[in-house]
Amino acid sequence: QVQLVESGGGLVQTGGSLRLSCAASGRTFSRYCMGWFRQAPGKEREFVAAISWSGDSTYGADSVKGRFTISRDNAKNTMYLQMNGLKPDDTAVYYCAAATGRFIYYKIADFDSWGQGTQVTVSS
Repeated sequence: QVQLVESGGGLVQTGGSLRLSCAASGRTFSRYCMGWFRQAPGKEREFVAAISWSGDSTYGADSVKGRFTISRDNAKNTMYLQMNGLKPDDTAVYYCAAATGRFIYYKIADFDSWGQGTQVTVSS
């Protein structure tokens, strides 16, 4: 497994932006499909976006398309989530996760390494 640490969360007003980072260590980062998930209070964890091991392919949830951009820098063992146009509904704990394989995955069960999460709060 790979160890993951998220950073970059915080409090922002509606319409604002944040950039989340996920630093990986322990195994070869470029072997993994990487993803972002989020969990709001009282709700189930949900998929946000994923990126293939090479970074050539990305996939995002309909709720964030056009607002969030996922990217990765394999030389730095880091993945990012640029979040623009934030809404109160985006308030959640955001988790990064890693899935072994060279495809894009989006189901929670496909990801076998998880970070501890970083809180994102969007005020209205």
